Amino acid sequence: MSKSRLEAFSDGVIAIIITIMVLELRTPIGPRFQDLRELAPDALSYLLSFLLLGIYWNNHHHLLQATKAVNGAILWGNLHLLFWLSLIPFATRWMGTTRFAMAPVALYGSILLAAGCAYYILVRTLLAHHDPDSPLAEAIGADWKGKVSIGIYAIAVALAFVRPWAALALYAVVTIIWLIPDRRIEHVLVDHPS
Repeated sequence: MSKSRLEAFSDGVIAIIITIMVLELRTPIGPRFQDLRELAPDALSYLLSFLLLGIYWNNHHHLLQATKAVNGAILWGNLHLLFWLSLIPFATRWMGTTRFAMAPVALYGSILLAAGCAYYILVRTLLAHHDPDSPLAEAIGADWKGKVSIGIYAIAVALAFVRPWAALALYAVVTIIWLIPDRRIEHVLVDHPS
């Protein structure tokens, strides 16, 4: 099967998720710049979530560029990932409006953990559909970032129940790990043009 519909659908869903998040941002009650200070937790939650969704979109795009074709299992794996990403606006809003209380921070991390696992499953499903010596397999390699991210998220979720701010710091660490450009797929695609 062609991958074009999967790409278009995924891009659309992620764009809608980001749009929902920005529409959830409240406006200040008063007319002064100082009134924005009250919304700092909302803005911080939005920034973290926007970066994470951007990272998912970017990596998903690269992943599919190295993919030749998809099958039903890949379609379901992708839908599984999009399900967890679609919950990010809800958790983002709850976390910001409660000023990073324990339960919202734990739920947010649980969603990030589930999304990380879903992305890992999607990658494994794609690899199973391609030859072991395919450009995709070469580009993915050992996928240490994916494995480390899942581990950090699991630790952060547990930590959220006792130290929500420490859990948020770990969510930020994962974001920083992924913000550092990963050029593996780009390099492989240059070496193996379609």
